[in-house]
Amino acid sequence: MRSEQRRAAILSTLQQETAPVSASALAQQYGVSRQIIVGDVALLRAAGADIAATPRGYVLARAAGGGILRQVACIHRAEDMVEELNLCVDQGCAVLDVVVEHPVYGQLVGQLQLSSRYDVGQFAARLEAERAHALSELTDGIHLHTLRCPDEDAYRRVCQALEQAGLLYKEG
Repeated sequence: MRSEQRRAAILSTLQQETAPVSASALAQQYGVSRQIIVGDVALLRAAGADIAATPRGYVLARAAGGGILRQVACIHRAEDMVEELNLCVDQGCAVLDVVVEHPVYGQLVGQLQLSSRYDVGQFAARLEAERAHALSELTDGIHLHTLRCPDEDAYRRVCQALEQAGLLYKEG
């Protein structure tokens, strides 16, 4: 398979999948190295494909994701991260990303794509296994999350749950 054909096939695979697909899985599927897949994805992005790298693999942004997009501002200690994420997914919302404002680099965005307690648990386990730190640790716990919620009521429930837990950021 030529490289152009492989890139078209990768794009087709991502269009058909609803869950993230790892570079390793794509490499195995197309009989190339993981690094070749990483390069292919970079070239697809440069050509305009809206491919996001999440902790669990690549996803293609979809125009019709269903629901509404909202952002919520949070603040908490590192040990409260799992509780915060679970409060969001428990209300039926998916946590799409985390955004922090770094004093040197500006806005930093980490793709999350978490929609269940299982996803949150896997994310937390991966952070621990890699000895990685949450992006919010760069900003004394202050950060934003983009949420995909089924409706406004779900978004309000998330805000209420985060406020009751002391995790919702309020100016002042």
